[in-house]
Amino acid sequence: MIPIRPATAADHPALRALLAASSLPVEDIAVDTIDFLVAELDGALLGVVAVQACGDIGLLRSLTVDANGRGRGLGQALVERAEAHARARGLLRLVLLRLVLLTETAAAFFSRRGYVPAERGDMPAQIQSTAQFRSLCPATASCWSKHLGPP
Repeated sequence: MIPIRPATAADHPALRALLAASSLPVEDIAVDTIDFLVAELDGALLGVVAVQACGDIGLLRSLTVDANGRGRGLGQALVERAEAHARARGLLRLVLLRLVLLTETAAAFFSRRGYVPAERGDMPAQIQSTAQFRSLCPATASCWSKHLGPP
């Protein structure tokens, strides 16, 4: 299994490059409420995911796996680790925005993990106020949500 760990400041250039290569937003990744987790093998960053805490709800974001890391279950491992991280922080629910054009298989991926479609307008104000929700992801991005059980 590829190790997953919290990102450090030294990871940010590679993290930014991986997100940009996947056409994911990088404009706000320095926000202090975003916790990045990275999968690294032999010095190469193969995957990333982040949880942006907004009160007791989190925004699951920035999930991507490099072409060299695909087919190893790394996406699933990153989401599971992000969910465990969110629970440990006391978050009760995770919300994500899915860009239809960029992640065509994401609906099945997230559905298998207990995420369900949700109305963007029904999201709490603290989620709607994030840059990702307000402007970085287009209004056409679908919204998904998962309630997290107790830790």
